Amino acid sequence: MRNKDLGAGRHNHVSRLSAALRRRLVSEEETIAAVLARHPYRAAEKFISEVFWRSYWKGWLESRPTLWPAYLHAVAQANARLATDQSLRQRHAMACAGQTGIDCFDAWVRELEATGYLHNWARMQFASIWVFTLDLPWELGASFTMKRFVDSDPASNTLSWRWVAGLHTAGKAYLSDAALIAAMTQGRFAPQGLSTLAVIGPDTLSVPRPLPPRQPAKPDPSMPSLLVLSIEDLSPETVPQLHGLPIHSIAFLPGATAADQVVLKDALARAQDRWPKAKCHGALSPANLAEAAKDCAQIVTAFVPVGLVADGFGPLRQAALAQGLPLKEYLRDWDAQVWPHCQKGFFALKENIPALVAQRGLA
Repeated sequence: MRNKDLGAGRHNHVSRLSAALRRRLVSEEETIAAVLARHPYRAAEKFISEVFWRSYWKGWLESRPTLWPAYLHAVAQANARLATDQSLRQRHAMACAGQTGIDCFDAWVRELEATGYLHNWARMQFASIWVFTLDLPWELGASFTMKRFVDSDPASNTLSWRWVAGLHTAGKAYLSDAALIAAMTQGRFAPQGLSTLAVIGPDTLSVPRPLPPRQPAKPDPSMPSLLVLSIEDLSPETVPQLHGLPIHSIAFLPGATAADQVVLKDALARAQDRWPKAKCHGALSPANLAEAAKDCAQIVTAFVPVGLVADGFGPLRQAALAQGLPLKEYLRDWDAQVWPHCQKGFFALKENIPALVAQRGLA
């Protein structure tokens, strides 16, 4: 039943954990452990595989860090085309407004705007219709959903759009089908005019050869530290590397959405419970860094993967460098063990999933 899209408020056959996993309010490891505590591995294999897809996209992009700025440049170029191409501008405007006349697509736009969420299967149909039926650049679609999904993740969002468009796995695109949409939505939709041919265009991004994922500078366990929370990992109290760390101050990087603000407040409260003697400084910026890091010898944060948070971290990193404060990152064991298997197609990771689950003591 996992591919049944029953509509907003009725997504009962999927976990709806994506927004929490994206911010690591719960971790991939914690989720899989909870599932395997109740179900044998063979019965839960598909669910576990879906959890690993998130890790796969993160690891794949970490191995190709230049792909993210190339994507941002491609989005800017696609937006520039809107100013000069009237047909493209009109199609794009109708798509964003949910006024294409394609019943399922328009309904999904309304659901996304109202809830910040779409069923994963619906996301695939949405992206396919955007690219192959509406003939719109995938980059504009990725930008559209990135700004609206409550579980927006730069790696999962960007690379999933490339996958649908036929650019991740050479020559393999995802083409939506009207009859299948009708069946999976229990007849709620009967889309007309869907493309029956997936024309894969040239890749706008230069995809480099994979490199080993970046190795961060690890926190010094003896140094008084400023702990900086970000939406990349909002459960620092669960990280063994931090348990003995002398944390004197706690701050956070401001989020971009209302959902971010809610979970940052929650994470800050949990961090204060874990380190009650630490002084809380709230939102951190280069302007108040010196005050927040007073009496601290290092800044500690979760590993900052490629994406929007890393882009925003730049000014803070420069300010820390100017003040002689080393910026240290803790990398979770899960990422350190999974990401090396994410440099090729998903199958290269999938065949290692049983061993990785056993290695983490989850089976």
